[in-house]
Amino acid sequence: MLKNRYLAWFLIVLVLIAVPAALPARAEQRDLATVIRVIDGNVLKVEYKDKKESVRLIGIDAPECKINRKARRDAIRTRQGLLTVTSMGIEAARYVKRQVKKGDTVILEFDVRMRDKYGRLLSYVHLVDGRMLNEEILRAGYAYTVTVAPNVKYRDRFQKARSEAKKSRRGLWKET
Repeated sequence: MLKNRYLAWFLIVLVLIAVPAALPARAEQRDLATVIRVIDGNVLKVEYKDKKESVRLIGIDAPECKINRKARRDAIRTRQGLLTVTSMGIEAARYVKRQVKKGDTVILEFDVRMRDKYGRLLSYVHLVDGRMLNEEILRAGYAYTVTVAPNVKYRDRFQKARSEAKKSRRGLWKET
């Protein structure tokens, strides 16, 4: 009986060790990049690994700066006029341009999926002072949260930042 109990405990410990070891490790991948320019409130152009790349900030969606199909959808979704939506997009881009400038070094943190259907890098962008640009844009009220699995690492943190902005009537929520 004692022998069976030891065997049972041994098997439990073995399973607890073996199962996590067998799962693929989700290594945190971070790399440096240099900002070339701000495209809009959620896209940057950077130099990354000796190539010019567009970086789509994960977890956020800023309004469009130009009148296009997405701006029209945003206007319908938010019940705002098209010009109001695009002016908010311009404000969002201005905010991002105040946070990062041409030549700034940023840290790109990748999640599960590294590129979107347009070939852009998907990244959490960290500033050298430790702040995360994605979160700062939300906190300032210049973007909505958008969760696209499997890149969901900071979903709760982003929702909290957006809620703070909305409650404080910052950015997009000034007039609501």
